[in-house]
Amino acid sequence: MGGNVKLSQYFTGLGRREFLNWMPDKLYISTLYRIKTGKKLNLEQPRSFNEKMQWLKLYDRKPLYTLLADKEEVKSYITKVLGAEYVIPTIAKWKTADNIDFNILPNQFVLKCNHDSGSVIICRDKTSLNFEETKKKLAKSLRHTGYWYGREWPYKNIRPYIIAEQYMEDSSSNKGLTDYKFFCFNGEPKMLYVSVGLENHSTAMISFYDMRGKEMPFHRSDYKQIQNELVLPQNFDRMVEIAKNLATEIGNPFIRIDLYSINRKIYFSSFQEYIFLNSLPNFSSWCS
Repeated sequence: MGGNVKLSQYFTGLGRREFLNWMPDKLYISTLYRIKTGKKLNLEQPRSFNEKMQWLKLYDRKPLYTLLADKEEVKSYITKVLGAEYVIPTIAKWKTADNIDFNILPNQFVLKCNHDSGSVIICRDKTSLNFEETKKKLAKSLRHTGYWYGREWPYKNIRPYIIAEQYMEDSSSNKGLTDYKFFCFNGEPKMLYVSVGLENHSTAMISFYDMRGKEMPFHRSDYKQIQNELVLPQNFDRMVEIAKNLATEIGNPFIRIDLYSINRKIYFSSFQEYIFLNSLPNFSSWCS
């Protein structure tokens, strides 16, 4: 018995609009799991990857995770553990969208909220950017948090604001940045997925690989797969080393560590503590 996609979207939509705040985390997560998978969530003896992720949401709540989930505050952590050269520089911060001062920004920059995903605005030419539409989108993002619709605890206590970052471009690609997302289990990177051109979700491509760059026997149903054979960057071994060092430093059973390789330099992208992968039919059995 499979899940109900439309009902799942409706349920998370209610959660996103905070109509289900009255539901305790355990009830919300168990209900959403049942809707998504068609199965009862086993929290007493979780076996599949998805079940273990739900257990971690409820019972693995280190204060450090809030800092790791904050797209701006995490930079201090990365600077301390790895060094400032791995951090994409921040240009400015604002508490509200109305406070954004476009006059102080260069011609190219990136705007996003520190507390969510999906609010990224990439500006390649400030003269063609619609300032009012940009403010409107970011103001909307500030009003919502990733906690209520996914019950991912680290997002609950992040104070939202807007940041402007340095624009980054890889001279070897015309499809935007390539993101290398390492799946680390007990401090060890075991696999990764690579996303290309994720700024445009309708044309973005995502595929899963082992640590040698061989494609894995599953894929996301909501994105196109990468068509060409993967060519790992020259600094890939260093990326693996960094992912392992960060995962070991954090010390939890699972974490996804996202890195960029831009013009042969490595930059930190983000952490992800909890992932739900119902779009990968063979994945849970692979890592149970």
